[in-house]
Amino acid sequence: MQIRTLEPKADRAAVAALLAEAEDYYRLCLGHAPGPAEVDEVYLAGPPGCDSAQSCRLGLWLEDRLSGVAELSFGFPAPGDAYLGLMILAPRVRGRGHGAAFYAQAEHLARQRHCPQIFLAVLEANPRGLAFWQAQGFAATGVMRLDAATGHRIHRLRKGLD
Repeated sequence: MQIRTLEPKADRAAVAALLAEAEDYYRLCLGHAPGPAEVDEVYLAGPPGCDSAQSCRLGLWLEDRLSGVAELSFGFPAPGDAYLGLMILAPRVRGRGHGAAFYAQAEHLARQRHCPQIFLAVLEANPRGLAFWQAQGFAATGVMRLDAATGHRIHRLRKGLD
């Protein structure tokens, strides 16, 4: 297993292949298969008010194949906080401990920056995702929003890092 920063040009084809492989998540979340816009979002998206240039975009490589992507931003919802805006694993590696190891690297990066807490959002329609995040020590904050475009209820979770 190798975890490293994603390179926008060199890794783009690998990211596109991974997102296509993880089509189930995109169908659940967006109602359609991922395309070029979703690949762009891996490199560009982030929470409001965060400097995209300061975000960490990570790739999980197993047997020389991109098997997961994650985006970690800093400064949301409050200055000093970390926010895991995206973490997707290929279906072929789910349930084998790789997600926990991948998340641990993101948490390590947040701790290196002395972030007191890390946040993320989970779709109410994704109970397996919620169970995974709870197993990593996340708890509901009580903040929920309804995504007008998709109709999803999205819940914010938090984990203290101190």
